[in-house]
Amino acid sequence: MKVLHVITGLDMGGAEQQLRLLLRRLPAQCEVVTLTGPGPVAEGIEADGTPVTHLGMSGNHDLTALPRLAQLIRAGRPDLVHTHLYRACVYGRVAARLAGVRTVVATEHSLGDAVIEGRRLTRGVRTLYRATERLGAATVAVSDTVAARLRRWGVPEERIHVVPNGIEAHRFAFDPAARALVRTRLGLPVDAFVVGGAGRLVPGKRFDVLVRAVTQLPGVHLLLAGEGPERETLRRLAEQFGSGDRIHLLGVRDGAVDTGHGGRAAPTGDGPDIPGLLSAIDVFVSPSPEEAFGLAVLEALASGLHVLYGSCPAVDELPQEQAPGARRFSLGVHELATSLRELRREGPGRLTVPPVVRRYDIARSAEALTGVYEQALAAAPARRRRPAPVPAPAVQAHPSGVVALPDPARSPAPSQLSNR
Repeated sequence: MKVLHVITGLDMGGAEQQLRLLLRRLPAQCEVVTLTGPGPVAEGIEADGTPVTHLGMSGNHDLTALPRLAQLIRAGRPDLVHTHLYRACVYGRVAARLAGVRTVVATEHSLGDAVIEGRRLTRGVRTLYRATERLGAATVAVSDTVAARLRRWGVPEERIHVVPNGIEAHRFAFDPAARALVRTRLGLPVDAFVVGGAGRLVPGKRFDVLVRAVTQLPGVHLLLAGEGPERETLRRLAEQFGSGDRIHLLGVRDGAVDTGHGGRAAPTGDGPDIPGLLSAIDVFVSPSPEEAFGLAVLEALASGLHVLYGSCPAVDELPQEQAPGARRFSLGVHELATSLRELRREGPGRLTVPPVVRRYDIARSAEALTGVYEQALAAAPARRRRPAPVPAPAVQAHPSGVVALPDPARSPAPSQLSNR
């Protein structure tokens, strides 16, 4: 089986890392096309032995990308095209059809009730998504929560397949040596109570709630791993409350957390990786109010941590005994500060890794996805003989008959949630 994966970009992110983990385990000959900047995950995928092609798409309305992608698909002659993330799903489905490949599987990684990949779901975005979804053979939801959202959009039940995200649990096992090393490098007291968080530093993740809560807890330190446009805002917020020395903003580069001074990314990217960071902290907090799965929470649970979270379908969809160390909280600064204060008083320690972690093993995800591939290929109509590769047609500035992709970046930014 020959599979071409098309993804919007390969910078650091959950969907991007998930693709890399799956590529290591899928029993197929795979190649990857990234529409925009390849980023550090592309380097990792190539180091693993999977070729990556950068399409060089300049923006959401770069229609020249469509015939170029169709030409790549036609030349590669895959049995199946698998698309990831909104822009790649829209362009990839259309390009595959132009190239004569009708078996297209799309994974929906980041669909929320009101946003997709951090931006509002405008009427144009929703309409185009639904129109192009019909060009595919199957749509994969990473959780039952996402599957329910797809059904509400009108995606037929028979086209939806739930394949949960997965992790390599052993990578996140608690390591006492790593705990001591990370704390020493960051200059943290050995007995300090340390809270942790990780993710893209964007408004929708609501890390401002976490920062505000920690500023109310004298002596408590926060290690926040991530990059994004909110970084400077969070730094100023910590300083405003006189807690700049306790709020540590750690950049992330290729899976490593930078420990450079002043929250600046060190050019070498040296520092503890995410597993080391998890070993160094006492409690993990994920304040995001809307998630499609909740990978960061799952990784923290694999490290034996107590976890406070705003949204995590991976946990919420299961009985409570599957993740006894995880507790949901409404997104309020006072509630979070109170919960952290209680955990500090109790001295949380490490927990036994809960059953939920074993449930979401990446090998099981790859096996389930392979089943979706096989089902989609079996259901595909007899394919005509594929045409030999031909040069891509020239594209005019405004080609007739082609609908431009609505740019999520031009949609109104999500409303800032108040202290809840």
